[in-house]
Amino acid sequence: MADDPSYEDARDELIAVVQKLETGGTSLQESIALWERGEELARICQRWLDGARARLDAVVREGDAVQAETDDSSGEEPG
Repeated sequence: MADDPSYEDARDELIAVVQKLETGGTSLQESIALWERGEELARICQRWLDGARARLDAVVREGDAVQAETDDSSGEEPG
């Protein structure tokens, strides 16, 4: 993702691409190029979202592990 735009930039450009495709008035060649760019932007956005989800999941797992350690050290039954 080093050369990829930020999620927000990719999303905004994707919105612009979709709007341009929806309004029409472009040649077949330009429409195909826009479609391909849109696909690329959608993949970039998905990678950002997947990365964010993985980071959130890691934080939750870490929090769960800390909670389990706290529960185990207190001598109390969980629940």
